[in-house]
Amino acid sequence: MFIRAYLRASTTEQDASRARHQVEAFASERGLTIAATYIENESGASLKRPELFRLLADSRPGDVLLIEQVDRLSRLNAQDWSKLKAELAARHVRVVALDLPTSWAMADPKADEFTVRMFDAINAMMLDMLAAIARKDYEDRRRRQAQGQAKAKAEGRYKGRPANIERNDNIASLLKAGMSWAKVQIITGCSRGQVARIAKDVAQAST
Repeated sequence: MFIRAYLRASTTEQDASRARHQVEAFASERGLTIAATYIENESGASLKRPELFRLLADSRPGDVLLIEQVDRLSRLNAQDWSKLKAELAARHVRVVALDLPTSWAMADPKADEFTVRMFDAINAMMLDMLAAIARKDYEDRRRRQAQGQAKAKAEGRYKGRPANIERNDNIASLLKAGMSWAKVQIITGCSRGQVARIAKDVAQAST
């Protein structure tokens, strides 16, 4: 059984590795070693998360996907959550979340088969519930944000989100120097989607 930590934040302005200490402390307290850590800045409401699916591709039956909170894994709608659950089940990956105590037994190498099966059934229900709550929270925040923007526009106060010109220029320079997208992501801490957008602008400017 390998422990694979997954750390996620929605935007590059947020620190995706913020919870690294907590998940490492959780593993250490139980005498477990984290075999690999996967970090990315992508929305939890989307299935387009390269690092999450790299983690799943690397996993073997019985491996543990360790997260700080269930919403780090999913803010997905019901259909996409079902797809992700099917992928987890197909690979026999156990989800352990620090905010879901009933899942902790899944990371215990000494747990007997009966205990694992019992908690697996309990956690399936709890994960569904917490994933639904995370999705509702996401939709509520989006709705409040849209309402706030609409009000600001009506009052002539909304200017939109300013572009990070310095960061974008840095990404463009690295791409022009021939650096791979993956290395650009590591250096700048931006998402693959952002690199793709800047790469498109660079390509159009050179034509």
